Amino acid sequence: MNLGEKLTESVSSKVVFNINIFGHNIPISDTIVVMWFIMLIIIIAAILLTKNLKTIPDKKQNIIESIVEFVNNTAKNSIGHHGLHFAPYIGTILLFLAVSNIISIFNIFPGGEFWYHLTGVDFLRNIPTIKPPTKNINLNAVMAIMSIIMVMYAGIRFKGFKGWLKTFIEPMPVILPFKILDYFIRPVSLTLRLFGNILAAFMIMELIYIAVPAFVPAAFSIYFDLFDGLLQAYIFVFLTSIYIAEVVE
Repeated sequence: MNLGEKLTESVSSKVVFNINIFGHNIPISDTIVVMWFIMLIIIIAAILLTKNLKTIPDKKQNIIESIVEFVNNTAKNSIGHHGLHFAPYIGTILLFLAVSNIISIFNIFPGGEFWYHLTGVDFLRNIPTIKPPTKNINLNAVMAIMSIIMVMYAGIRFKGFKGWLKTFIEPMPVILPFKILDYFIRPVSLTLRLFGNILAAFMIMELIYIAVPAFVPAAFSIYFDLFDGLLQAYIFVFLTSIYIAEVVE
């Protein structure tokens, strides 16, 4: 397998198993499996870290409170006095995207081919390696659509339906077509920005893994997997907050 084939295989989604519902097979790709794994991690962490909260916080509680305070401050600074209404959504999206973008840095488990050759069990061949699900444009598109729906909800929630419709012709009616286009262009922009940056970083790291000795990628991974992943998660959330602020303030 040449370099191009290896790179193509690494970025392609693979079907892990199928779910049969009323005679219809629904393929479940490695992107969905990793996404489920990430959601499980976040849910378990939230349960464990919020148990037995104390009036005088210990180190664990201090970390949790720092994260909550960061999310609340981000919401208030970006959106304004309505910010705390959207902090739960912003915090959830931020955590999910942050873990999704950096998940490959924890890819210490071998993929299915390793276990298949080790045991000879054909089913184990389908075990996916851990890759960031945000390299799949479909997931990013869903996240962007969710955010633009939240923007629409925010306008209706705080200005009423008629008040929200009036924002399309403010400050002058001539901008109506551009305001309508905003609700289509912004989710596309959010989708492509996140997809392009995460896919590019993933491909660069895959090339480094293939081309150089094993100890070298660790240094590059700090930037491409960790720093860039966290940065892109924050940018996505920050832009969502700005869009919400425009309709509620």
